[in-house]
Amino acid sequence: MKVAAQATPKVHHCLLEVVCIATILVANQGMSDRNPRYYTIPPSTRFMEISFPTIDDLDRRIIQSLAIDPRIPFRQLSVILDGPSEQTIARRYRRLVDASVLKVVAQLNSQRIGRSDWFVRIRCAPGHSSQIANQLAQHGDISWVRIISGGSEVYTIIRSHDRDRQTPLLLEQLTIGREIIGIDPYCLLHLFACDVAYPVVPSSLLPNEIVQLSANTQRIVRTHGSTIDLHQADLPLIGALNADGRASYRNLALRTHWHESTVRRRVEELIASGVIAFEVDLDTALLGQQSQALLWITTTPGSLPQVGEALAQFPEIPFTAATTGASNLVAALACASDRELYQLLTYQVGQLDGINNIETTPVLRTVKLHATMWSVDR
Repeated sequence: MKVAAQATPKVHHCLLEVVCIATILVANQGMSDRNPRYYTIPPSTRFMEISFPTIDDLDRRIIQSLAIDPRIPFRQLSVILDGPSEQTIARRYRRLVDASVLKVVAQLNSQRIGRSDWFVRIRCAPGHSSQIANQLAQHGDISWVRIISGGSEVYTIIRSHDRDRQTPLLLEQLTIGREIIGIDPYCLLHLFACDVAYPVVPSSLLPNEIVQLSANTQRIVRTHGSTIDLHQADLPLIGALNADGRASYRNLALRTHWHESTVRRRVEELIASGVIAFEVDLDTALLGQQSQALLWITTTPGSLPQVGEALAQFPEIPFTAATTGASNLVAALACASDRELYQLLTYQVGQLDGINNIETTPVLRTVKLHATMWSVDR
């Protein structure tokens, strides 16, 4: 058997091709392991082409930099990283985007505009989870569609676009039937902020580089009952930023038919007020985070803030939120292996005071991130 690899920069394609009669070792039933039987693979056997992107150290540094400051100009990033040129960084970024490794997107902070986000666990009939996940991913007001619990559940976030409705219309349209056998909705009450939306551990950046990248970033604005009115004229701008969070002010001006200075001023206002935040849709598995899971944590009521803040400090836990429902905290974590996940849960998360129960649901497959949909063979 011959393995022929045809490489292109940053995305490698590997094609398995039979060029001669190959042999495969198969243990013969009823015989000892020391006396196996050999079978031949016919030359006509067809193999699937497998495509997978690869990244190097410079790619990691660019990704980690954008995770800290998603809209940093490449000229400034070139100075901070002290090596690659602006053109090299721009070229590497475009390749990563084209390979669906990452994408910068703008996200609305629903609480800042008087709306609610709902986490939904959908229990599926056997064989229907992929179909349900793919259907949900098509909706623009849905993000983070993941198949969890060994394939028996779909987890998603539904965002409300109607300030006058307590729950999103799409949530009300989900019904129990032949394909869906159970629905557990959790309303997001409070988001515990993290400095980095998608931390990548271990970091390839130097400490002084992280300091420089963090200088212009802002933490998520916390909500204390106040809301901000979002104007109808803002929607095309937010839509453009959701499609490409790194779009230039010039391109945004063309999309919105505003003057470039107006676009710049409005984007800065939306960021400063906490209405929008820029996130990085990222394939963390390519960075070595192969074991991902969701934690459904029950704490004592008085310990909820302390536990939430403590969880937000773990670099392996990029997302933590207080919710309604049977559990009162939801957290997402990403580790390099199942062993590291076990150690994190047992010796760090499990040792926090105030936790009564933790339900861990492993992520089998991610169908959609904030705004990026992945193919089924991802």
